[in-house]
Amino acid sequence: MSVQTHQAIEVFYSYAHEDEKLRNELENHLTLLKRQGVITGWHDRKIGAGKEWQNEIDTHLDSSQIILLLISANFIASDYCWDVEVKRAMERHETKEARVIPIILDSVDWKSAPFGRLQALPKDAKPVKRWRNRSDAFLSVAEGIRLVAKELAVSL
Repeated sequence: MSVQTHQAIEVFYSYAHEDEKLRNELENHLTLLKRQGVITGWHDRKIGAGKEWQNEIDTHLDSSQIILLLISANFIASDYCWDVEVKRAMERHETKEARVIPIILDSVDWKSAPFGRLQALPKDAKPVKRWRNRSDAFLSVAEGIRLVAKELAVSL
């Protein structure tokens, strides 16, 4: 049963490649939202052979309505994530072109970052890796993204 009558909300995953396994897990937990037409997802691993990766990333970073920042020490240490993706995501968030949602994957000093004032997921910004059952953490994330996607769909 589809809960969506509007165009699907595009979700951009900004993450460090060292966290790819967790990104895959999160994507699996968002599958129902995709099947219901609530969201579509994009990340750099979807860039086809022969395409210019910088152009593809910029295009999707500029067209997505939800930008997920998958926060870990690896993410914060990544010059590309920090200098390009976080910078552009926060610009789009400030102009209300997109909603930036930090997803806290692991314990790291993030609260003084540019996105530190934003409400993070999972619940209480408890890092995914600190949950006894990781599926519970990703359920919390999926529920939060569903609410935001429904809210944004109404305004499209």
